[in-house]
Amino acid sequence: MSTYLPVWFASRIYKFFFLLVFTCLTMAAFAQQQRANPHAEPPFLPSGQQWVDSVMNKLTPDERIGQLLMVAAYSNRGPGHADTISKLIQQYKIGGLIFFQGGPVRQANLTNNYQAISKVPLMVAMDAEWGLGMRLDSTIRFPYQMTLGAIQDNQLIYQMGSEVARQFKRIGMHVNFAPVVDVNNNPNNPVISFRSFGEDKYKVAEKGYAYMKGMQDNGIIATAKHFPGHGDTDADSHYSLPVIKHDRQRLDSLELYPFQTLINEGIGGVMVAHLSIPQLDTAKNLPSTLSKPIITDLLKNELGFKGLIFTDAMNMKGVTSYYSPGVADVKAVLAGNDVLEFTESVPKAIEEIKKAIKNKQITQQEIDIRCRKILFAKYWAGLHTYTPIEMANLVEDLNRPEAQLINRKLTEASLTVLKNEGSILPLLRLDTLKIASVSIGVEAVTPYQQMLAKYTNVDHFTLPLNSQENALPALQEKLKAYNLVIVGVHVPSIRPPRNFGITPSMINAVKQLALSKKAVISLFGNVYTLSKLTNIQKYPGLVMAYQESIHAQELAAQLIFGAITATGKLPVSVKPDFPLFMGMQSDDLRRLKYTMPEEVGIDGALLTRKIDSLAMQALNEKAVPGCQVLIAKEGKVIFHKTYGYHTYDNTTPVSPTDVYDLASITKISASLPALMKLQDEGKFNVDATLGTYLPAYKNSNKADLSFRQILTHQARLKAWIPFWQSTIKKNGKFKWFTFKADSSRRFPYKVADNLYLNRNYHKKLYKAIKNSPLNEKPGYVYSDLSYYLYPQLVKKQTGQDFESYLKTTFYQPLGAYTLTYNPYKHFPLSRIVPTEYDSLFRKNQIHGRVHDEGAAMLNGLSGHAGLFGTANDLAKLMQMYLQKGMYGGRQFINAATLSEFTQCQFCESGNRRAIGFDKPDIIPSRSGSAAYSASKESFGHSGFTGTFTWVDPANDLLYVFLSNRVYPTRNNPKLGQLNTRTGIQQAVYEVIQQSQVNSSLLDVDRK
Repeated sequence: MSTYLPVWFASRIYKFFFLLVFTCLTMAAFAQQQRANPHAEPPFLPSGQQWVDSVMNKLTPDERIGQLLMVAAYSNRGPGHADTISKLIQQYKIGGLIFFQGGPVRQANLTNNYQAISKVPLMVAMDAEWGLGMRLDSTIRFPYQMTLGAIQDNQLIYQMGSEVARQFKRIGMHVNFAPVVDVNNNPNNPVISFRSFGEDKYKVAEKGYAYMKGMQDNGIIATAKHFPGHGDTDADSHYSLPVIKHDRQRLDSLELYPFQTLINEGIGGVMVAHLSIPQLDTAKNLPSTLSKPIITDLLKNELGFKGLIFTDAMNMKGVTSYYSPGVADVKAVLAGNDVLEFTESVPKAIEEIKKAIKNKQITQQEIDIRCRKILFAKYWAGLHTYTPIEMANLVEDLNRPEAQLINRKLTEASLTVLKNEGSILPLLRLDTLKIASVSIGVEAVTPYQQMLAKYTNVDHFTLPLNSQENALPALQEKLKAYNLVIVGVHVPSIRPPRNFGITPSMINAVKQLALSKKAVISLFGNVYTLSKLTNIQKYPGLVMAYQESIHAQELAAQLIFGAITATGKLPVSVKPDFPLFMGMQSDDLRRLKYTMPEEVGIDGALLTRKIDSLAMQALNEKAVPGCQVLIAKEGKVIFHKTYGYHTYDNTTPVSPTDVYDLASITKISASLPALMKLQDEGKFNVDATLGTYLPAYKNSNKADLSFRQILTHQARLKAWIPFWQSTIKKNGKFKWFTFKADSSRRFPYKVADNLYLNRNYHKKLYKAIKNSPLNEKPGYVYSDLSYYLYPQLVKKQTGQDFESYLKTTFYQPLGAYTLTYNPYKHFPLSRIVPTEYDSLFRKNQIHGRVHDEGAAMLNGLSGHAGLFGTANDLAKLMQMYLQKGMYGGRQFINAATLSEFTQCQFCESGNRRAIGFDKPDIIPSRSGSAAYSASKESFGHSGFTGTFTWVDPANDLLYVFLSNRVYPTRNNPKLGQLNTRTGIQQAVYEVIQQSQVNSSLLDVDRK
């Protein structure tokens, strides 16, 4: 027998021995690092030892170097770029990609292709500080970190981190080069600025941790940057090498604090900046990226960091100005970096690193240790069981409503009130204000202005960026007619260079408008622009909104009106006027908030599908030409949409600002608020009789009818009287003393074109009501007749005419300026939806005037019909009812009065009605007065023209449906036959229930 082992056997023993020694050395190296820092390790150490070992065994020394390289990839470039990346993957076995600009679908397809040809799954990263939207189209842009710095609830930032992680995983990525934990204490910093959480090291650390934790708890490696701190520079490392001249004590106490905090908490990655820091490394023109004292001695040994160390992009001038590709890469490796990001030349990088190994500047073992660390991270990220990205519904999955809601919540929580002289914010007493809005720096009306107009009447003006010299004086002349100006300043650039793009005309406009002392201003831009705008501190009200997103604009407007509160605080100091942490709490006036269904736990997509289906059915069946639908829950408008057109000729689409004839909704939106208010003031008693307040009826058969009986429709009053019919002679012409074709002193009231009513005819109308017989049998009969009389009663008790009383007492303070009689006097006909072509009485198209004939014969003003308005303004009144009489910081009606009027009065006798309000059927019905699921506490009313509104206190729900189903003729019963109005209402209840079930199932899945 030979004493020599077979060659193949000896070879296997050698390989086993080498692997054993290598593994021991590797473990020893990690153990030594562990002893250096007893704090939390990065989440991926150690994980997947067996998988890592198996991969290492398959990699050549060159391929192990390749794992340290991460090249830049784009999804907005052509096939040539993709071919280049593919060759690098196949030829050099690079370890990862960092994606930049492009689109989600294109990037996902490329990622799948690149992963398919890679020997080892690629680690895919992105510089996405504010989410995918920083780089990709069709994705969500979360707020900048400076905006997040104003937020006091860091749990919101954690939620954002969690959502960013979800989106990263969905699109096949594993590392986010965020958060930025540079302490930005230099207002002129050209590169960090709005990318920092602020100037307070503790807050930067807290918020950086929240962002990190959200990502890493959900499987994405976070990366703190830009080590050792890029916050106090006046140069941009993309274009030059900034110099940090602070001493070591300052660096330890300030710049390094957030990094040490996150390292202690187990952050997975740290990115090193291209900075020259003489106190840490005296080598001239040596970027910190290439500095062994900074990376190995400070970051690894002193701070105890064990995770992945990434260079900043190796194509930046901060490094390329002094070192060529390849040379820079090897120096970065020698300094202690694990991953070279944005390597400019992969072949040169590998070549130079191999030379360094050959020259004994670094050992293959050290390369292997870093390679193994990268593989550990890949295992933790799930790449050991890599599966291609699922392309179906990718864009939808990346734009889930839940993510948009987080975005809105972050923006809302950041809004900061910096001035509030005389408690001008939020705005009270809307009835005393004539408001103009001015947007500076834009060409057209902004989302900010559009949202302001949802709360009250606001006239809009704009002042473009480079306005003509005479533009501001001309605007100031127009603004003299207003006693409040709401200003929005839209800063052209978020970046400090070139003064944020602010022009002299913009500065002058802000300065001059402040002098009026009657302006409230919102600043949409970098917080440091506060120091650039003269006199901004002289505005009585000042809101800092940090950026110009639609969310920021809409929510700033809502804050001004008290629909939301301000909780943000300045994350930086901006001259003495605006110190760090400045920020005032504002009040909640309980005005309607405009938001997403998901904020109240409702699936918005499901809600929209159900309502769209029912509304389109009504349009397709020609039950209505168009409609407005509004839904609010918990004081929040979650659905406000229009459908169809004004008429069936499809020429004028319905707009949310269009005004509809509310028909019998007038009863609960005009007569009832007046009566309830009078009862609060002791000027009306629902248990008094008709003769008590209207002496003309004392000697009638109605003298002893109580208002409780009348308003619940069981006082034996006739249902209605066709007054107009008594004005027509047998030959079809009008009686001479009733109508004339032309107006005159005796015939002043215009009922229709070429039709004017006698000034005294109302007396005949009231006499007809007075003399009308009562029904023989007692019981419920719906009647309009008493509502003709309430304008008289109100005038007698208050001294004001009915419409003036309603506007000054309710509509104007509510901001419901479209609630009005005779809208043709106040709005262009293009905003008023037409109703019926009246072929019997008025012989023309009814447009801008009341549809109801009786109300028309009272000059369009009655207690039963005649009120017009938008769904939005009607919702304000109904929300006031839902809030027990409170709205906009004002108690309009006592809660006890509202409670009494909205309760079913005679349910025991089969009458479902409350006092004036309609109620659900006593025995719920699918074709009843309200949705089958409406609670017994709910109330509202419907209107003949196709209108409906309802509130449900038990479910904190408000619903408005407006249409003109009587166009062109009232002989169209399809809206009722389809049950569209109550069908949509029922759908809302069903969506609420389904959303609750889905949420519960989701919670179970998560657990």
